[in-house]
Amino acid sequence: MKITKIVSTLCFVFGISFLANAQTSVNELVKEWERAKAYTKEYLDAMPESGYALKPTPDIRSFAEQMLHLSDANYGFVSAATGEKSPYGPGELEKSTDKSKANVTKIVLEGYDFVINGLKKMTPAQLNESIKLFGRFDMTKGMAVAKCFEHQTHHRGQCTIYLRLAGVKPPNEKLF
Repeated sequence: MKITKIVSTLCFVFGISFLANAQTSVNELVKEWERAKAYTKEYLDAMPESGYALKPTPDIRSFAEQMLHLSDANYGFVSAATGEKSPYGPGELEKSTDKSKANVTKIVLEGYDFVINGLKKMTPAQLNESIKLFGRFDMTKGMAVAKCFEHQTHHRGQCTIYLRLAGVKPPNEKLF
């Protein structure tokens, strides 16, 4: 009888510890996305209004289009992972006609809020649930969020060159 109680108690303690660690990972994801939002805002703020139309070559996106593309993906990936309905259709933001600094900044920051608020509603168990991302790729919801984080990092990083071409020093790295 005593051994059963001890084993039950240990299982309970380990179970609570596991859940606390899993919840910490959700909280850590939220913190990383908050950091990414702040870092991206520094890029948006650094680029002068005239630089939002800047295209290093005619066949690639402008600075504004890069940032709007980043937001399109944030909505798409995280909508798939969280089940929250995106207010935008696929690729809709990048096609926006208002590519002013004020509008792009507003849209991009709202996109990060969509991600952060969606993550805050998720449980650790939900991060391990399987989905078919964009109807094609089998992965966990947590992996879809990780792919989204990689995507936004990639496009923000590309914008470093845009800032340099506009004569602006890019923001310092915000790894932590």
